Amino acid sequence: MAKKKKYIVYSTNPDFNFVDEEEAQETLQPNDQNLYVSIDRKQRGGKEVTLVEGFAGNPDDLKDLAKFLKGKCGVGGSVKDGNILIQGKHKEKVFDLLISQGYKVKKKGGN
Repeated sequence: MAKKKKYIVYSTNPDFNFVDEEEAQETLQPNDQNLYVSIDRKQRGGKEVTLVEGFAGNPDDLKDLAKFLKGKCGVGGSVKDGNILIQGKHKEKVFDLLISQGYKVKKKGGN
């Protein structure tokens, strides 16, 4: 587990209320999410990755979804900048898996 960062906040405003960004972000239900699945080769030495974009919610839920997809595809991957990266060309399989989980999914790009 990653250690939680502690912030020191000082304000002269007596009504100031500190809100932790991670706790404030609530994950939408799968049928309210609009996800996009595409194949990406940019900045990866010509290797292909399946990219899932558009997830709105808690970073822990995003990591759980990435773990589920990586396990079902039998490959590695990561979560970067709010996107899920799955190693290899698994656009159709990831699309079908997300549909089966109740997400609204669109394919993006040609391949």
